Amino acid sequence: MIRIDEYLLDQVSNEAKASPRRRKNYNFHKDYSDTLQRLLNAMEPLSYIQPHKHENPDKREAFLALRGRIVVIEFDESGNITGHILLDPMMGNFGAEIPERTFHTIIALDHGSVAYEIKDGPYTPIDDKNFAPWAPKEGEPGVGDYILSLLKQLEIVMPQT
Repeated sequence: MIRIDEYLLDQVSNEAKASPRRRKNYNFHKDYSDTLQRLLNAMEPLSYIQPHKHENPDKREAFLALRGRIVVIEFDESGNITGHILLDPMMGNFGAEIPERTFHTIIALDHGSVAYEIKDGPYTPIDDKNFAPWAPKEGEPGVGDYILSLLKQLEIVMPQT
């Protein structure tokens, strides 16, 4: 049995806080060839996952909020927001599934936010993600402004960090 408890969430959240990327994965799958990828994705506010889609090979991806608040955003091919949900287990919004070939990103709003992520495998870094050409790459200048502009469009206020 794999236990997902407060101790594990705290451990992974602490590693995310100490990481330069402000996020940390904790994999449950044994290796990247597994046909079902399962992991915890601990994120701190303003950590950045460049919008991307899973296409060629097509893969579905789901996020379940275990702690904190996480915004899941979908985009069209030009970068316009087409849908979103604020995952907040305290408010009854628990998860979202993203279909294959759909640009998306997730943004943590609270310190210690953790999502359980499920994605079709296998994972191969060379073709796992098709990054959106209209969004800044991770580490580029302007990432923070881009995140804030997305939240502003959705009328979501980033809590003071």
